[in-house]
Amino acid sequence: MRRSIVLAAVICVVAVLVATVVITLFALPWGPQRPRAIESTPPPTPTAAPPAPRVTDVAIKPGDTFAGALRRGGLTARQAEDVSMALARAGANLRRLNPRDPLSVTWTEDGVPAALEWAPSAWLQWAARPASSSRDGWEVRRVRTEPDVRVVAVRGRVTRSLFQAMDEAGEAPQLVLDLVEIFSSDFDFTADTRPGDRFRVLVEKRYAGERFVDYGRILVAQYASEGRTLSGVGWGAKRRLAYYDPEGRSLRKSFLKSPLEFTRITSGFMYARRHPVLGGIRPHLAIDYAAPVGTPVRAVADGHVLRAGWSGGNGIQVHLRHRAGYETQYNHLSGLGPGIAPGARVGQRQLIGFVGATGLATGPHLDYRIARNGVFVNPLGERFVPGEPIAPGERAAFLAHARALVRRLEEQAGF
Repeated sequence: MRRSIVLAAVICVVAVLVATVVITLFALPWGPQRPRAIESTPPPTPTAAPPAPRVTDVAIKPGDTFAGALRRGGLTARQAEDVSMALARAGANLRRLNPRDPLSVTWTEDGVPAALEWAPSAWLQWAARPASSSRDGWEVRRVRTEPDVRVVAVRGRVTRSLFQAMDEAGEAPQLVLDLVEIFSSDFDFTADTRPGDRFRVLVEKRYAGERFVDYGRILVAQYASEGRTLSGVGWGAKRRLAYYDPEGRSLRKSFLKSPLEFTRITSGFMYARRHPVLGGIRPHLAIDYAAPVGTPVRAVADGHVLRAGWSGGNGIQVHLRHRAGYETQYNHLSGLGPGIAPGARVGQRQLIGFVGATGLATGPHLDYRIARNGVFVNPLGERFVPGEPIAPGERAAFLAHARALVRRLEEQAGF
């Protein structure tokens, strides 16, 4: 009995072992095995960026029409005419085309004009795009930029020239012209500017964003030369100021100090000078201004033309008569200004001629003379009638305004 039980147990163990071997054999793969690939999510295929639009700048040439410039920039004649007409209908003045104006065209990948931009000034820009419907032509948008006006103090010292001094102060030549214009009746910058002269101004500077565009008004200015300080305070209309000294006296005189803006004097006023052509000691009752041929000559005061044309050794001459017994002569000109003829009326600063070397002249220059009651006088030393002072009703307000501006100038731009 015991033997039967042992035998049965052995048979069960053997059966279990056989079953285990069979199951293992069936679970193993058959044949040569290849390494199994590890499955992973493939990276997304990068999407190609759309091609950037092509932008071309169109150079505007002198004499161009707007449509002509666009045709040269690649538009067809029909496209150029259509966009020009659309801009004109929107109020754009296409006749005021300037070679410095930025003009650009944006193109599609297919070479079709997609946009146009034109900026006739820093404060105005026109943009045109094809309308959504081809029958509607072009849609035009006008964009205006308001100037950002900043009042700044500028100062400088003359070492070689006023232009160089202004450049060293970090400012543009236009500010020199504006400064000189204020004192043009009291100081001859072509004759009297000296090394060591100093200037300071409070001036408006106009910006488009952070880009400097131009100058606005000079609010107050001072110029110091050889112990004398000139002061000019702006007063009056917002866009156009008149200038007065701090006591309210007008800086605009009946005569300008110089008929030219910026040149140099070659011969001062003297009663005895050796004539460079005729020889001998002769009176030189004039001021000679050396300047290139063609330099504009302006009338120093309102008046009438007595002579305009050839005058012997004086060459081409303009002879003017002014009030209070004054006459002025402008000699050796290369030509006359528009409308300058005997009997014509001229205004102060009006163009009357151009520097030349006609008559008995050794080189290009202007011979400028002033006579009072028939006697020649020194143009640099003559004192002329001032303009109207501040009106009595405005005097108190002006004096307070002038004191505040001069104090601000002194605080921000000490000499």
